[in-house]
Amino acid sequence: MKNKFIAGTLTAALSAVTIFSSLNIGQAQELDKNYVVVFKSDTNLPSNYLEVVKGAGGKVTKSLAKLGVIEVKSDNPNFLAEIQKNSTVLNAGVENTIYPEAPVDVDVLHEDFTSNSTNDLYNKYQWDIKQVTNSGASWNLTGGTGKSTNGKDIVVAVVDTGIDYTHPDIKNNYAYGKSFVPGITSAMDEDGHGTHVAGSIAGNGRVLGIGPQLKVAAYRVFGPDGGAATSDIANALMTAADDNVDVVNMSLGGYDWFQNPEYATKDIVADVRLFNRAIQYAIKNGVTVVGSAGNAGVDLSSPGKLSGDDNGATHRSPSSQTLIRVAAGGQEKNLTYYSNYGVGKIDVIAPGGDYGTAWLATGDKSLRDPNKLCLSTVPGGYAFYAGTSMAAPKTAGLAGVIIAKYGKDVLSPSQVKHIIQSSADDWFKPGYDGESGFGSINAVSALK
Repeated sequence: MKNKFIAGTLTAALSAVTIFSSLNIGQAQELDKNYVVVFKSDTNLPSNYLEVVKGAGGKVTKSLAKLGVIEVKSDNPNFLAEIQKNSTVLNAGVENTIYPEAPVDVDVLHEDFTSNSTNDLYNKYQWDIKQVTNSGASWNLTGGTGKSTNGKDIVVAVVDTGIDYTHPDIKNNYAYGKSFVPGITSAMDEDGHGTHVAGSIAGNGRVLGIGPQLKVAAYRVFGPDGGAATSDIANALMTAADDNVDVVNMSLGGYDWFQNPEYATKDIVADVRLFNRAIQYAIKNGVTVVGSAGNAGVDLSSPGKLSGDDNGATHRSPSSQTLIRVAAGGQEKNLTYYSNYGVGKIDVIAPGGDYGTAWLATGDKSLRDPNKLCLSTVPGGYAFYAGTSMAAPKTAGLAGVIIAKYGKDVLSPSQVKHIIQSSADDWFKPGYDGESGFGSINAVSALK
């Protein structure tokens, strides 16, 4: 695992205890002795759960009753052993920290907000939006702009760093915002990642998103330091479902390392199960959930190989089969050099951007074309990013316009996923493959 990752492409937590940095993994560290306790019921908590936790030497810090999960803080070194003795407990373990899927490349466009030409930056730079919409042809189809046929707003929840809701290209399509960051109530983006994602979905100004009349809602889970506990992300996902959003975009970066020498495998499973329960809760409540594949440039279908020289298996998290999992493509209809891939691990490919392919063979950086990155909104202006974080929101936007065509609360998430997959352009091997899944997303085909 120590030598398998491209430097600078990954800012992600590995299980609850290990963080990748460049090519190496850091020292294992407990996250302030926070634990996740998953009870056997996935819909409620035992009536005596407070007593159970107290008896094991812990204190409940967060309850996700609808998922049958709690977060616990404890200074008892034997807490896990004690809590797992209880017959109502399915799994208990250390809590993971997840990070935004950091862009592989960033290039700030030095433009202010003012312009005499609407959509000028779209016309000049946004090859990625043009690739998906066939140069805007999908906007002429029913639902194509994101305006619902039954008159109800189609809302895409952005589980991320927040959204700059004052940005002129976003503010008219901003629905609302909520923060799940401890101690922070504002949903304002302090990073740029979430605003870039939101512009790719529903930008409507100098830049355009896949659905310029979709609504975006900020479910902020990342504060200024970047990391978020799994329970906070799960809470955001659960709340978004309760709020009846239509789509959730999760451009998140995480991996779970089983057989980590610092922790038993059973102590890591709880965190994985929490994520899966939250995703399933959202999907059961009618939400289409989209996730990025990750920027490590590795084959996710080989968990043993992904761990490199270390023991055990490493898995992408979150990576539920019920997600729409998105790899990143380039302007040249290629799999980008950084995108994760793998048979059974990718559903579709969407524009994530790169510098083109000419420089890869020689390593000559002078051949890199920054205009082949993906332009979108950031606080205070615009920027080019590249990453699977940029691919996922285009797919989330496509899900939104598909829902708009049929009307809010009409299609199931599985139906939306099927339409996206069956309408995709077959890029590589005939049929399904591990690099592009079912193919490249196509809004025109999806809406016909």
